[in-house]
Amino acid sequence: MLKRQYIPILVTIGLFALMFTIGSFRYTGFFSLQVILNLLIDNAFLLIAAVGMTFVIVSGGIDLSVGSMIALTTMVSASLVQAGWPPQLVIPLVLTIGSLFGWGMGAVIHYFKIQPFIVTLAGMFLARGLCYVISINTITIDNAFYTSVAQTKVNLPGQNFISISVIIAMLVVFLGIYMAHYTRFGRNTYALGGSEQSSLLMGLPVGRTKMTVYMFSGFCSALAGVVFTFYMLSGYGLHAMGMELDAIAAVVIGGTLLTGGVGYIVGTFFGVLIQGVIQTIISFEGTLSSWWTKIVIGILLFMFILLQRLFSGRSWVHRR
Repeated sequence: MLKRQYIPILVTIGLFALMFTIGSFRYTGFFSLQVILNLLIDNAFLLIAAVGMTFVIVSGGIDLSVGSMIALTTMVSASLVQAGWPPQLVIPLVLTIGSLFGWGMGAVIHYFKIQPFIVTLAGMFLARGLCYVISINTITIDNAFYTSVAQTKVNLPGQNFISISVIIAMLVVFLGIYMAHYTRFGRNTYALGGSEQSSLLMGLPVGRTKMTVYMFSGFCSALAGVVFTFYMLSGYGLHAMGMELDAIAAVVIGGTLLTGGVGYIVGTFFGVLIQGVIQTIISFEGTLSSWWTKIVIGILLFMFILLQRLFSGRSWVHRR
């Protein structure tokens, strides 16, 4: 018998299938594997950031620093590469910076008992401001390694292809699924989101789990920044403006409860694909402004929040 906790994620998958089917009937050339692969190519960085955001929201928190950390990563990477640093040193360095940044926010949230919204809002302004300390202009990347990764196509059967960024994003998705469902850290994260007080009474490492969750989100943000650097081949302080909201939207559309305790990485994966297919439909239509993407996502968010309320309000969702 189908468990009721799976209904939101099934709605998400069904919605993606419905939108793709409508697009396939309406537009010539829409129904192809390459169109789906293009969704992943164009949204690989968002998918990585959304995986980290899923853990944060499942734990009952929020992370508003994601977009700013992506921008800071592009700026640090571009400036160091331009200064002659090898990518083999730059990439681990920015990943470490992102992880420490997230860990710091988690520590402040836990030890000072401050709302995640406030702490990560401060983190958002801090990271975005640091971008302009480095430079107020765009820094172009012409390093051979970055251009090679950006231009490399991994061929698939049927003359289809993906980028290296897609491979990185899918590895993060699989890592997220494993961490969420097959590790003690994942179980502690769900328990923390279900009830922090109960987690304390059960003797779970609440502080360590909370800091690890934000550290992982910071790592994912920095990795998304690396992938974004491959995508844009530049660093700029205005990169990824508002992407934290896109990540939150993908997680919510993917069926994760904003109140924490329930959520699936697979749902987030389809949440990102839904955003991508909306952009693709608007692109195929040709006459619609790109702002219609925001309008449609806003409508979907309302629908899914009402759906969450419907299920959680009647205790239909059994928390893990």
